[in-house]
Parts: sequence; C-alpha cells; structure tokens
Amino acid sequence: MTKIKTLLAAAALMAAPGLAMAECSWGSSHDMTMSCAQGSTWDADSQACVPTVSS
Repeated sequence: MTKIKTLLAAAALMAAPGLAMAECSWGSSHDMTMSCAQGSTWDADSQACVPTVSS
C-alpha cells in the first residue's frame, strides 16, 4: 500500500511543473503586443498595420 502512495506522489510531483507551465501560458496568444512601422498603426478590426492618416 505504501508503494502505491509513493508512486502516486512521485507522479504528481513529476506532472506539477508541466501543469504550472501550461497554466502560465494559458491565453497568451491574446496578450501579444503588435508593433507597426513608423507612419502606421495597428487596426484591431482588420488585424493588420494600416497607414496613419494625418490631416
């Protein structure tokens, strides 16, 4: 019985870093910052850099 508990504890400790890393990167694709060349700005609707209009 103690061998099973030891194996389960070892498995949990081995899986913990992977689960922690997965939790940290959850949704990271939505947090990216886009940078555009000078004279253009990021347009969220078209998901592209568009020329900045100045009047």
